Amino acid sequence: MAGNSFGSIFRISTFGESHGEGIGVVIDGCPAGLEIDKDFVQHELNRRKPGQSTITSPRNEEDEPEWLSGIFEGKTTGAPIALFIRNKNQQSSDYAHLKDLYRPSHADYTWEKKFSLRDYRGGGRASARETAARVMAGAIAKLFIRHEGISIHAYVSQVHHIILPHPYTELDLSKTDSNAVRCPDADTADKMIATIEQARSEGDSVGGVICCIIKGCPPGLGEPVFDRINARLAKAMLSIQTCKGFEIGSGFSSASMKGSEHNDAFVKTENKVTTRTNNSGGIQGGLTNGEDIFFRCAFKPVSTIQKKQDTLSKSEESILLEAIGRHDPCVLPRAVPIVEAMAALVIADFILLNRSAKV
Repeated sequence: MAGNSFGSIFRISTFGESHGEGIGVVIDGCPAGLEIDKDFVQHELNRRKPGQSTITSPRNEEDEPEWLSGIFEGKTTGAPIALFIRNKNQQSSDYAHLKDLYRPSHADYTWEKKFSLRDYRGGGRASARETAARVMAGAIAKLFIRHEGISIHAYVSQVHHIILPHPYTELDLSKTDSNAVRCPDADTADKMIATIEQARSEGDSVGGVICCIIKGCPPGLGEPVFDRINARLAKAMLSIQTCKGFEIGSGFSSASMKGSEHNDAFVKTENKVTTRTNNSGGIQGGLTNGEDIFFRCAFKPVSTIQKKQDTLSKSEESILLEAIGRHDPCVLPRAVPIVEAMAALVIADFILLNRSAKV
């Protein structure tokens, strides 16, 4: 099946299903000699895994990776790196009643039409369980870009109607993981958590927005024309299950601006070229300009809810579906490390591509 790989030089291929033997990733193109901090990789997985709090899925997976290849004496060898996580806490029986049904807003109907069969146990390959593989790869990409002085910070800025009122420049991003919802403002976080718990008590779900900032990128990362860095970031984020929208810099609000309002004028301060504003989100002409890269991702409410919903069976019979199982009432807290992982994979790839851009 095509579409399971991402990247040009720093390239990953993920495999596995939600209720199969496990989830894995093969990373090709990672330079030799990179020191691997396995505790850091586990930390990133812990941020994504279910069962973290009362506002996430209660599925209890340890998500401890098996390191199969590509690492010797704590460093990358230049060979493909393979990691695998065994599924240990499946409850496939929860999905038996869905064998002949199409769940609303899931991949059931579309995947069956494309492949003539589907793994109905948790969505199989379409499940967000697949993102554990991305987080493993993204953690290694983070270790790589750290050597270039680049860091990535994502956080939840909106849950349903609760919106964080402060721009990222006024936030202490080190506080992002200090609460269950991963919002760096404590007062807003409390309101977000209450909103998620209310939705869960009603058998419903809510969506929201994740912001991401990439700091320390040098000017000139990106490739013309179809691989502009903003285009690759958009592809990376929109490939995440439940992500429905992407905007960079001023995004859709730029449609209501004049050029005189939107243009980021270059200035030089203390021997450094910078801009007065950052409406372009750190990217101009598809290449980084040295400023912070800032983008936002919109995530829809989780499709599996406890409320009764109308749907169809394979025989096109109308059915009233009442879902069972263990599901997130809001995917946002667990999506934060996924957004960071995909951003790190994009940046790592462009760093390696840039090394061949000129003599």
